[in-house]
Amino acid sequence: MNVSLERLRRCHFAVDLGAARTRVYVKGTGLVVDQPSVGAVNTRTGALIAVGELAERMTGRTPGYIRVVRPVSGGTVVDIEMAQRMLRHLLGDRLRRSLRRRPRLRAAACTPHDADPLAQRATIETLVGLGARRVELVDTLIAAAVGCDLPVEQPEATMIMVCGAAATQVAVLSLGSIVNAERIPVGGEAVDHAIVQHLRHRHKLILPSQSVRPLQVALSGNGLSPQGPSSTQIHGRDVVTGLPRSVEVDTAAVRDAIQTPLTAVLDGIGKVLRDCPPDLVADVAERGLMMVGGSALLPGLDQMLRQATGIPVHIAERPDVCAVQGMGAMLEGRIAPLVLDPLAA
Repeated sequence: MNVSLERLRRCHFAVDLGAARTRVYVKGTGLVVDQPSVGAVNTRTGALIAVGELAERMTGRTPGYIRVVRPVSGGTVVDIEMAQRMLRHLLGDRLRRSLRRRPRLRAAACTPHDADPLAQRATIETLVGLGARRVELVDTLIAAAVGCDLPVEQPEATMIMVCGAAATQVAVLSLGSIVNAERIPVGGEAVDHAIVQHLRHRHKLILPSQSVRPLQVALSGNGLSPQGPSSTQIHGRDVVTGLPRSVEVDTAAVRDAIQTPLTAVLDGIGKVLRDCPPDLVADVAERGLMMVGGSALLPGLDQMLRQATGIPVHIAERPDVCAVQGMGAMLEGRIAPLVLDPLAA
């Protein structure tokens, strides 16, 4: 069943629960929360010690009785209770009291394109625990396309790629609906993991914890571009001795190491285009592919996709917040009435 824009306009706030970051948009206020989806818990008392950026900085640096948890994985809530506690702390007492005063509080939330009923129910239960009387679920692809001002309501093809931390979603849209879409279980975390494994096997080096982004360290300069620096120095821990060590890493070898996960993304793009009508493919060849999501900022990724597919590739102005801004535009009524294809609560 489809959700109309009229029902979305009756919502009071929107939530984008991502594997990497959680964002909350309040109607009439704007984006009020943009924090990592992380919480730190004292396992002895069960108390929530920290959430967001503070909890993320604790990763790998805590004593044994403090556990850093991520209640969202791949765009799906895997720990409802922890997700609710995290959202309460991120919103703060004042904002939560303001929301609870709304009569029949309604919420909207992003969900992946192929989310199963259990994943949808987990998202609904999370927001119901915050006081929402009704929850509308919106397809992430539609919300992101609206958020980066793509003409999704026009009878022409619009191709978008949502580059998340745990997965990548690719779709062709037309007339406000998804013509064809594919979800690839490869995201920024898979690329990070490929770099970490390369350094471990080739140089016997273990990188520091997640507080140091492996991509930003190993892919300095132009990143995936062959014109980048030929080598870079990496600091880490020796696998054998456990002592700190620095090595000089060939960036060309790092680029080769991350080609394997990125090949799956290229296959997904090809599959989406192969199953589309020829007229829509011609539109895509002319207008190109729009990249959104936090992992879209991977240095050189757009250039690699442009060379491999032969179609123009663009990165949204603020790719990391496109989905939540798109939901905000629907809540505020800033887009023309059209039939969307989000999910029903």
